[in-house]
Amino acid sequence: MAYEELTKNKPTVEWKQRMDEDDDLFTDENINATNKVLDSYINNLQKLGDMPTEEDILKYVKEVVIRLNEINDQYDYFIETMEREELCEFIIEATSIAGLESEEDITEEWREW
Repeated sequence: MAYEELTKNKPTVEWKQRMDEDDDLFTDENINATNKVLDSYINNLQKLGDMPTEEDILKYVKEVVIRLNEINDQYDYFIETMEREELCEFIIEATSIAGLESEEDITEEWREW
């Protein structure tokens, strides 16, 4: 999977569908805010080029997780178990594309959701 495909398959695509099916966990505001953070994350990873260091990649993982913590706090804690799993999968998939292979949850250290 490439970054472009990953960008088209953000967790927020499913969240929007669930919102349209009357899931009141989501709003246009929390989905748009999450989209901006995830897009920025992907863009930052792409800018690293072909041979980024683990340290460079993890810097952006930390940044995206902290920004998601802030959004979750701002929008009344809408990131629950399923959303957490979807976000973690997305974040880890992006690091894999960037070249980082890890068997552990690389978001856990900073994650509050």
